[in-house]
Amino acid sequence: MATTGSTFNTTINYYYEDYDDEICNTNGVNQFVAVFTPVFFSIVIIFSLLGNILVIVILAKYENLKSLTNAFILNLAVSDLFFTAGLPFWAYSHMYGWTLGEHVCKIVNFVFYTGFYSSGILLILMTAHRYVAVMNPLSNIVSTTGSYSVVACVIIWAVSILVASPAFIFTKVEQNHCVNANSYWSLWGIYQQNSLFIVSSVVFMFCYSQIMCRLLRPTAQRRKNKTLKLIFTLMVVFFVGWAPYNIVLFQKSLYFWPQPPADSKTVAKTCKTSERLDYAFYISQLFAFSHCCLNPVFYVFVGVKFKNHLKKMLKGWGHSNSSIRNRQSIHNFEKLTLYFIYYFLLCI
Repeated sequence: MATTGSTFNTTINYYYEDYDDEICNTNGVNQFVAVFTPVFFSIVIIFSLLGNILVIVILAKYENLKSLTNAFILNLAVSDLFFTAGLPFWAYSHMYGWTLGEHVCKIVNFVFYTGFYSSGILLILMTAHRYVAVMNPLSNIVSTTGSYSVVACVIIWAVSILVASPAFIFTKVEQNHCVNANSYWSLWGIYQQNSLFIVSSVVFMFCYSQIMCRLLRPTAQRRKNKTLKLIFTLMVVFFVGWAPYNIVLFQKSLYFWPQPPADSKTVAKTCKTSERLDYAFYISQLFAFSHCCLNPVFYVFVGVKFKNHLKKMLKGWGHSNSSIRNRQSIHNFEKLTLYFIYYFLLCI
């Protein structure tokens, strides 16, 4: 499962005339990561916590959680919070190395990847569900409630936990880094994520292209322009966020395979290529991991219903807070923040 910042310290396994092995100098990359990654992750963490917790509160307060649609949205918010829970540890690791012990290393990897895979599976299912709702609105799948929603969510989490569980066995701390036990499990984790991306891409392109074709018909609803804009934005954000990350991830996987003997010039050239790849990996990782704070915006608050719920909740807070003068400054800050989010969402 070696895709976090601390788990990708690739050693080039080349052998040449004078030395048994060559380890590339990664000081420049490490300094870049130690400065930019913690700052960016901190921003992502704040917005992810704010957005996803707000989604959970609104769902619990105003919506029917037995609905399959709402169950998917609720579980996506929980999934993103699991994913977000790992980011502070990776930010810390980028700055100071892994000093938290092997048990914490295993647990953090497990929680992080449980959130990662469950989020991916949920986005696939939500896209398919939206496709059915548009193409065949009278289908039983669209109006599924009750036990079916619970069963679907249990299966999603069971699969995610199963896929993430090798982290308990094949993760270790080595040279102050939380890494995979060997290159085999590094390759397994990489190709697993590449496979999830490919499946997600196929589902996204097929479902949303069919939905857009349906909406472009003359008989489509008046709101079709706004819906088409949202779908286009969803696809652009998804591919801009995840495509570069997965491409670089696949390229990095090539370094985990045994390499042929080489002379010092070949090794030096390979090290330069590896350094550029490291920079590309960490930059693309920042965009990919920011998806956990964008999901609430694109999958929840673009809907009129949820905007109204948010507006209603803000008004309720405004009335209740007016009678508590000794905490007025704190409440004003909370209201200002949430009003800013609300009006930002109205512009989308």
